Amino acid sequence: MFLNNIGDLLASIPAILLALTFHEYAHGKVAYLLGDPTPKYQGRLTLNPLAHLDILGTLLLLVAGFGWAKPVQVNPYYFQMDRRKGMMLVALAGPLMNLVLAYLAAVVLQVSVYRGLKEPFILTFLHLSVMYNVVLAVFNLLPLPPLDGSRVLAGLVSRQSAGYLYQLETAGPLILLLLVATGIVGKVMRPLVYLVLDFIQAVSRLSVI
Repeated sequence: MFLNNIGDLLASIPAILLALTFHEYAHGKVAYLLGDPTPKYQGRLTLNPLAHLDILGTLLLLVAGFGWAKPVQVNPYYFQMDRRKGMMLVALAGPLMNLVLAYLAAVVLQVSVYRGLKEPFILTFLHLSVMYNVVLAVFNLLPLPPLDGSRVLAGLVSRQSAGYLYQLETAGPLILLLLVATGIVGKVMRPLVYLVLDFIQAVSRLSVI
């Protein structure tokens, strides 16, 4: 989606690894802070990419521009707060982490360009870091099971409506793959991605003035 040559491909690998790793780490860390020891027991409270990668999801992110990592397993019965609200916070943590990373990469990119850095690999890595993190955030916030957005929505609606969302979780992955394969997800995401990119780029410019 964003790759034009072998240099882009090489720069995309660390960008993808960082985006996926921090996304899942954020899920696990927030769940752990809310009282759930499951992520710690399963070795997910680490920034080692090997603990978080899903081969298919990583390849899709590389080829199609959106994908996923290995989901962090969470047991909300451990939470020291309302379970639905806790799951909403855990779900939000991943996309919010990606938006923070996108902003930081955009700021470093702005500073690098301003100071005349001409190293193409670093500039491409920073550019792709912004892109992939924004795409991951937007994709995961779509309100479709099993994406993070469905759990955020479940925390905002009534318990009865949330129950309907939970019932969709079994068929959710198949529905999501069909929507991806037919291009519907891409059409929905594209304007949202560019909107978020424009906002992050505008804020990053203000940050380095």
